Amino acid sequence: MRRIDSHQHFWHYTPDEYGWIDDSMACLRRDFVPADLKQEIDACGVDATIAVQARQTIDETKWLLELARSNPFIAGVVGWVPLIDAEVSEAIGAFRELGPLKGVRHILQGEADDRYMLREDFNRGVSALGEFGLAYDILVFERQLAQTLEFVDRHPDQVFVLDHVAKPRIRDAAVSPWRELIRKLAERPNVFCKISGMVTEADYTSWTEQQLEPYFDTVLNAFGPDRLMFGSDWPVCLLATSYGSWLEVVSRRIATLTQHEREAILGGTASKVYRI
Repeated sequence: MRRIDSHQHFWHYTPDEYGWIDDSMACLRRDFVPADLKQEIDACGVDATIAVQARQTIDETKWLLELARSNPFIAGVVGWVPLIDAEVSEAIGAFRELGPLKGVRHILQGEADDRYMLREDFNRGVSALGEFGLAYDILVFERQLAQTLEFVDRHPDQVFVLDHVAKPRIRDAAVSPWRELIRKLAERPNVFCKISGMVTEADYTSWTEQQLEPYFDTVLNAFGPDRLMFGSDWPVCLLATSYGSWLEVVSRRIATLTQHEREAILGGTASKVYRI
Protein backbone atom coordinates (compact mmCIF):
# COMPACT_ATOMS: atom_id res chain seq x y z
CA MET A 1 0.00 0.00 0.00
CA ARG A 2 1.20 3.50 -0.84
CA ARG A 3 0.69 5.91 2.05
CA ILE A 4 -0.54 9.32 0.97
CA ASP A 5 -0.81 12.49 3.02
CA SER A 6 -3.81 14.20 1.42
CA HIS A 7 -3.27 17.65 2.90
CA GLN A 8 -0.12 19.71 3.45
CA HIS A 9 1.15 23.18 2.65
CA PHE A 10 4.28 25.02 1.57
CA TRP A 11 5.07 28.70 1.84
CA HIS A 12 7.71 31.39 1.83
CA TYR A 13 6.63 33.39 4.84
CA THR A 14 5.99 37.12 4.75
CA PRO A 15 3.81 38.97 7.29
CA ASP A 16 1.76 40.63 4.56
CA GLU A 17 0.89 37.45 2.69
CA TYR A 18 0.26 35.33 5.77
CA GLY A 19 -1.53 37.76 8.04
CA TRP A 20 -3.63 34.94 9.50
CA ILE A 21 -0.52 33.64 11.28
CA ASP A 22 -0.92 35.58 14.52
CA ASP A 23 1.24 35.72 17.64
CA SER A 24 -0.19 32.43 18.94
CA MET A 25 1.19 30.78 15.80
CA ALA A 26 4.70 32.21 15.92
CA CYS A 27 6.29 28.83 15.10
CA LEU A 28 4.76 29.07 11.61
CA ARG A 29 6.47 32.37 10.84
CA ARG A 30 9.18 30.89 8.66
CA ASP A 31 9.54 29.17 5.30
CA PHE A 32 8.27 25.61 4.87
CA VAL A 33 9.57 23.94 1.72
CA PRO A 34 9.69 20.41 0.25
CA ALA A 35 13.03 19.51 1.83
CA ASP A 36 11.51 20.11 5.28
CA LEU A 37 8.51 17.88 4.57
CA LYS A 38 10.59 15.15 2.93
CA GLN A 39 12.39 14.56 6.22
CA GLU A 40 9.07 14.12 8.00
CA ILE A 41 7.46 11.75 5.53
CA ASP A 42 10.59 9.63 5.16
CA ALA A 43 10.70 9.17 8.93
CA CYS A 44 7.02 8.15 9.00
CA GLY A 45 6.87 5.91 5.94
CA VAL A 46 4.60 8.23 3.95
CA ASP A 47 5.19 7.90 0.22
CA ALA A 48 3.40 10.84 -1.36
CA THR A 49 1.55 14.04 -0.53
CA ILE A 50 -1.02 16.47 -1.91
CA ALA A 51 0.10 20.10 -1.67
CA VAL A 52 -2.84 22.41 -0.91
CA GLN A 53 -3.05 26.14 -1.51
CA ALA A 54 -2.63 28.54 1.40
CA ARG A 55 -3.00 31.80 -0.56
CA GLN A 56 -5.56 32.79 -3.17
CA THR A 57 -3.21 33.77 -5.95
CA ILE A 58 -2.39 32.47 -9.39
CA ASP A 59 1.31 32.80 -8.59
CA GLU A 60 1.06 30.42 -5.65
CA THR A 61 -0.73 27.79 -7.74
CA LYS A 62 1.99 28.04 -10.38
CA TRP A 63 4.65 27.72 -7.67
CA LEU A 64 3.03 24.62 -6.16
CA LEU A 65 2.82 22.99 -9.58
CA GLU A 66 6.50 23.80 -10.13
CA LEU A 67 7.36 22.19 -6.78
CA ALA A 68 5.40 19.08 -7.76
CA ARG A 69 7.27 18.80 -11.04
CA SER A 70 10.64 18.96 -9.28
CA ASN A 71 9.74 16.84 -6.22
CA PRO A 72 8.29 13.45 -7.19
CA PHE A 73 6.83 12.81 -3.73
CA ILE A 74 4.34 15.65 -4.34
CA ALA A 75 1.76 13.60 -6.22
CA GLY A 76 -0.65 16.43 -6.85
CA VAL A 77 -1.74 19.98 -6.13
CA VAL A 78 -5.02 21.41 -4.88
CA GLY A 79 -4.61 24.95 -6.09
CA TRP A 80 -6.55 28.18 -6.25
CA VAL A 81 -8.09 29.32 -9.51
CA PRO A 82 -10.32 32.37 -10.12
CA LEU A 83 -13.62 30.49 -10.01
CA ILE A 84 -15.76 33.61 -10.36
CA ASP A 85 -13.93 34.61 -13.54
CA ALA A 86 -15.87 34.03 -16.76
CA GLU A 87 -12.66 32.65 -18.30
CA VAL A 88 -12.04 30.10 -15.55
CA SER A 89 -11.91 27.13 -17.95
CA GLU A 90 -9.04 28.74 -19.84
CA ALA A 91 -7.21 29.38 -16.57
CA ILE A 92 -7.64 25.77 -15.46
CA GLY A 93 -6.44 24.50 -18.83
CA ALA A 94 -3.30 26.61 -18.56
CA PHE A 95 -2.58 25.31 -15.06
CA ARG A 96 -3.02 21.72 -16.19
CA GLU A 97 -0.17 22.26 -18.64
CA LEU A 98 2.15 23.26 -15.79
CA GLY A 99 1.89 20.23 -13.51
CA PRO A 100 -0.35 17.75 -11.68
CA LEU A 101 -3.33 19.93 -10.75
CA LYS A 102 -5.73 17.53 -9.03
CA GLY A 103 -8.18 19.82 -7.30
CA VAL A 104 -9.23 23.38 -6.55
CA ARG A 105 -9.91 25.18 -3.28
CA HIS A 106 -11.26 28.58 -2.31
CA ILE A 107 -10.91 29.70 1.31
CA LEU A 108 -14.63 29.92 2.01
CA GLN A 109 -14.02 30.11 5.76
CA GLY A 110 -12.37 33.46 5.18
CA GLU A 111 -15.24 35.07 3.29
CA ALA A 112 -17.22 37.69 5.20
CA ASP A 113 -20.40 36.36 3.61
CA ASP A 114 -21.11 32.77 4.73
CA ARG A 115 -23.29 32.42 1.63
CA TYR A 116 -20.44 33.26 -0.76
CA MET A 117 -20.43 29.64 -1.91
CA LEU A 118 -23.97 30.08 -3.23
CA ARG A 119 -23.07 32.93 -5.61
CA GLU A 120 -24.04 32.17 -9.18
CA ASP A 121 -20.64 33.10 -10.60
CA PHE A 122 -18.86 30.93 -8.05
CA ASN A 123 -21.09 27.96 -8.86
CA ARG A 124 -20.57 28.48 -12.57
CA GLY A 125 -16.85 28.15 -11.91
CA VAL A 126 -17.29 25.00 -9.83
CA SER A 127 -19.36 23.52 -12.66
CA ALA A 128 -16.33 23.89 -14.93
CA LEU A 129 -14.21 21.54 -12.81
CA GLY A 130 -15.92 18.39 -14.04
CA GLU A 131 -14.60 18.65 -17.58
CA PHE A 132 -11.08 18.55 -16.14
CA GLY A 133 -11.73 15.73 -13.65
CA LEU A 134 -10.81 17.98 -10.72
CA ALA A 135 -12.00 17.61 -7.13
CA TYR A 136 -13.17 20.62 -5.13
CA ASP A 137 -11.87 20.93 -1.55
CA ILE A 138 -14.39 22.51 0.85
CA LEU A 139 -12.83 24.65 3.59
CA VAL A 140 -15.54 25.84 5.97
CA PHE A 141 -16.31 26.31 9.62
CA GLU A 142 -19.06 24.38 11.37
CA ARG A 143 -21.37 27.42 11.10
CA GLN A 144 -21.22 27.16 7.30
CA LEU A 145 -22.34 23.53 7.04
CA ALA A 146 -25.99 24.33 6.32
CA GLN A 147 -24.96 26.42 3.31
CA THR A 148 -22.49 23.71 2.33
CA LEU A 149 -25.34 21.22 2.00
CA GLU A 150 -27.13 23.55 -0.40
CA PHE A 151 -23.89 24.18 -2.31
CA VAL A 152 -23.07 20.50 -2.74
CA ASP A 153 -26.60 19.70 -3.87
CA ARG A 154 -26.14 22.05 -6.82
CA HIS A 155 -23.38 19.78 -8.13
CA PRO A 156 -24.40 16.12 -7.73
CA ASP A 157 -21.73 14.91 -10.18
CA GLN A 158 -18.83 16.92 -8.74
CA VAL A 159 -16.37 15.23 -6.38
CA PHE A 160 -16.07 17.22 -3.15
CA VAL A 161 -13.54 16.79 -0.34
CA LEU A 162 -14.35 18.23 3.08
CA ASP A 163 -11.20 19.64 4.69
CA HIS A 164 -10.49 19.34 8.42
CA VAL A 165 -13.85 17.63 9.16
CA ALA A 166 -15.45 21.11 8.79
CA LYS A 167 -13.63 22.52 11.82
CA PRO A 168 -15.89 21.53 14.72
CA ARG A 169 -15.60 23.47 18.00
CA ILE A 170 -13.38 20.87 19.67
CA ARG A 171 -11.85 23.48 21.96
CA ASP A 172 -15.33 23.94 23.49
CA ALA A 173 -16.15 20.20 23.48
CA ALA A 174 -19.16 21.05 21.27
CA VAL A 175 -20.37 18.16 19.15
CA SER A 176 -23.80 19.46 18.07
CA PRO A 177 -24.96 20.75 15.64
CA TRP A 178 -21.76 19.74 13.83
CA ARG A 179 -22.46 16.01 14.21
CA GLU A 180 -25.97 16.18 12.79
CA LEU A 181 -24.92 18.33 9.84
CA ILE A 182 -21.93 16.09 9.07
CA ARG A 183 -24.25 13.10 8.94
CA LYS A 184 -26.48 14.92 6.45
CA LEU A 185 -23.50 15.93 4.33
CA ALA A 186 -22.23 12.35 4.30
CA GLU A 187 -25.52 11.22 2.76
CA ARG A 188 -24.19 12.73 -0.47
CA PRO A 189 -22.05 9.97 -2.05
CA ASN A 190 -19.94 12.49 -3.98
CA VAL A 191 -18.56 14.00 -0.75
CA PHE A 192 -15.34 12.70 0.82
CA CYS A 193 -13.67 13.86 4.05
CA LYS A 194 -10.13 14.46 5.29
CA ILE A 195 -9.14 13.38 8.79
CA SER A 196 -7.05 16.48 9.31
CA GLY A 197 -6.91 19.75 11.19
CA MET A 198 -8.52 18.41 14.35
CA VAL A 199 -5.82 19.13 16.91
CA THR A 200 -5.63 22.78 15.91
CA GLU A 201 -9.37 23.13 16.55
CA ALA A 202 -8.67 21.90 20.09
CA ASP A 203 -6.51 23.62 22.67
CA TYR A 204 -2.97 23.53 21.26
CA THR A 205 -1.33 22.47 24.51
CA SER A 206 -3.93 20.45 26.41
CA TRP A 207 -5.85 18.40 23.81
CA THR A 208 -6.20 14.66 24.36
CA GLU A 209 -7.01 11.72 22.12
CA GLN A 210 -10.09 11.07 24.23
CA GLN A 211 -11.31 14.57 23.46
CA LEU A 212 -11.08 13.82 19.72
CA GLU A 213 -12.99 10.53 19.88
CA PRO A 214 -16.52 11.90 19.27
CA TYR A 215 -15.32 13.66 16.14
CA PHE A 216 -13.40 10.64 14.85
CA ASP A 217 -16.38 8.40 15.53
CA THR A 218 -18.80 10.74 13.77
CA VAL A 219 -16.90 10.96 10.49
CA LEU A 220 -15.96 7.28 10.52
CA ASN A 221 -19.56 6.21 10.97
CA ALA A 222 -20.96 8.83 8.61
CA PHE A 223 -18.56 8.54 5.67
CA GLY A 224 -17.06 5.09 6.16
CA PRO A 225 -13.37 4.32 5.52
CA ASP A 226 -13.73 4.38 1.73
CA ARG A 227 -14.60 8.08 1.81
CA LEU A 228 -12.06 9.14 4.44
CA MET A 229 -8.43 10.10 3.97
CA PHE A 230 -5.54 10.96 6.26
CA GLY A 231 -4.18 14.49 6.08
CA SER A 232 -1.44 16.00 8.23
CA ASP A 233 -2.20 19.68 7.66
CA TRP A 234 1.56 20.18 7.99
CA PRO A 235 3.00 22.62 8.92
CA VAL A 236 -0.13 24.05 10.60
CA CYS A 237 -0.35 20.88 12.72
CA LEU A 238 2.93 21.89 14.38
CA LEU A 239 0.96 24.33 16.51
CA ALA A 240 -0.35 21.36 18.48
CA THR A 241 1.58 18.22 17.54
CA SER A 242 4.34 16.80 15.37
CA TYR A 243 3.82 15.21 11.97
CA GLY A 244 4.63 11.74 13.26
CA SER A 245 2.50 12.09 16.38
CA TRP A 246 -0.61 13.00 14.38
CA LEU A 247 -0.09 10.03 12.08
CA GLU A 248 0.23 7.83 15.17
CA VAL A 249 -3.02 9.23 16.61
CA VAL A 250 -4.91 8.43 13.41
CA SER A 251 -3.27 5.01 13.11
CA ARG A 252 -4.29 4.09 16.65
CA ARG A 253 -7.85 5.20 16.05
CA ILE A 254 -8.21 3.01 12.95
CA ALA A 255 -6.24 0.04 14.28
CA THR A 256 -9.37 -2.09 14.80
CA LEU A 257 -10.53 -1.65 11.21
CA THR A 258 -9.85 -4.22 8.50
CA GLN A 259 -6.67 -3.99 6.45
CA HIS A 260 -8.65 -2.77 3.45
CA GLU A 261 -10.28 -0.05 5.54
CA ARG A 262 -6.97 1.10 7.01
CA GLU A 263 -5.39 1.19 3.57
CA ALA A 264 -8.27 3.28 2.25
CA ILE A 265 -7.84 5.93 4.93
CA LEU A 266 -4.04 5.98 4.73
CA GLY A 267 -3.80 6.22 0.96
CA GLY A 268 -6.40 4.45 -1.12
CA THR A 269 -9.13 7.06 -0.88
CA ALA A 270 -6.77 9.92 -1.71
CA SER A 271 -5.41 7.98 -4.66
CA LYS A 272 -8.92 7.45 -6.01
CA VAL A 273 -10.23 10.97 -5.40
CA TYR A 274 -7.20 12.83 -6.71
CA ARG A 275 -6.50 10.32 -9.49
CA ILE A 276 -2.89 9.62 -8.59
